Amino acid sequence: MAYRTVLVGTDGSASSFRAVSAAAALAGATGATLVLACAYLPMRESTRAAAADRLGELAYKVSGSTPADDALRAAREHAVAAGAPDVVLAAEQGEAVDVLVSLAARHGADLLVVGNRGLNSLAGRLLGSVPSGVTHRASCDVLIVHTTDGGR
Repeated sequence: MAYRTVLVGTDGSASSFRAVSAAAALAGATGATLVLACAYLPMRESTRAAAADRLGELAYKVSGSTPADDALRAAREHAVAAGAPDVVLAAEQGEAVDVLVSLAARHGADLLVVGNRGLNSLAGRLLGSVPSGVTHRASCDVLIVHTTDGGR
């Protein structure tokens, strides 16, 4: 089966960029569109006000979708370097699992790619991690990329 649309989640971390690179290489090899997805949560008003006081006119850089947009721009560089021919950026407010599953459905993704970070943590086992959550809820194939340094 050839994948036509591959969606990968990123939060701007180095480990998530490993998943982006893997997804981009796969998209490049199959000629698929790569959708880079980033979920973000709204900033509490007290936190936003404190940031505005400290950062002044630069406060926009830490509020709203700006951090997610910045993460997506950085992820695009990794994706292009890894060979993705067609890259789409998608930032959406919400919890990571909800956003990834929703965006995968909306974009008609054949494959959803996430990193394994969180699978082996106590919090991940008790509360559910992003990789675990998407494997249970996605209606497409899911690829979990080994993105952490431990265990290899």
